[in-house]
Amino acid sequence: MNEEALNMQIRKFLKKTGITSQRSIEQAVRDGLQDGSIQLGDSVEATMHLSIRKLGLDVDIVENLQIEAES
Repeated sequence: MNEEALNMQIRKFLKKTGITSQRSIEQAVRDGLQDGSIQLGDSVEATMHLSIRKLGLDVDIVENLQIEAES
């Protein structure tokens, strides 16, 4: 197995998912603040689900995101 090539493919995947996820979360937070479903000072739970069916990989990554005012 070419570990260097695999590592590069994984990094490309993570970059793509990271950028897409960040933009989606930022927009959802802006929308939530605008429609009043969240307020400054709230926290929201974010869950990322990673799955590779063929390998039997099924992982949830959970983190609380604090919505803070600008300083």
